[in-house]
Amino acid sequence: MTETFDDLRDLYQEVILDHGRRPRHGRRLETYDATAKGDNPMCGDRVQVWLRYAPDGTIAETGFEARGCAISVASADLMAETVQGRSKSDTAALFATFREMARTGVCPACDPTMERLAPLSGVHEYPSRVKCATLPWHALVAALAGTPGDIKETSSE
Repeated sequence: MTETFDDLRDLYQEVILDHGRRPRHGRRLETYDATAKGDNPMCGDRVQVWLRYAPDGTIAETGFEARGCAISVASADLMAETVQGRSKSDTAALFATFREMARTGVCPACDPTMERLAPLSGVHEYPSRVKCATLPWHALVAALAGTPGDIKETSSE
């Protein structure tokens, strides 16, 4: 029996709701090496991301606090889960791929890592929700770059 498009959409919605209600990484890290905040004044989503690096410079742990819609919180949680163990450059490349998927619903150069983020691909159907999905990633990239200030997400994705 094959999954229909509606079955897949229902599964994706359930994943988003689950991570939005019960984020696994939704906590401030007690010790961290970098942090940054993101704010979308258009919808009220706010996120702060904390990173702790491993001795080799990869991301050892990511935590976040978020206030906003289920998409924003779920995106932050799936992001935190996905970037663990990655280098800064690999994480930046992952964000570029994720942003393209959020904008278009298509992932032309996807690897198995992107499967974990696939539930957020449906936001492309709702352009105003793309910012909800990408806000935590913008904060993450700012933290990686050492830019701790508020990142205002006002540009169109």
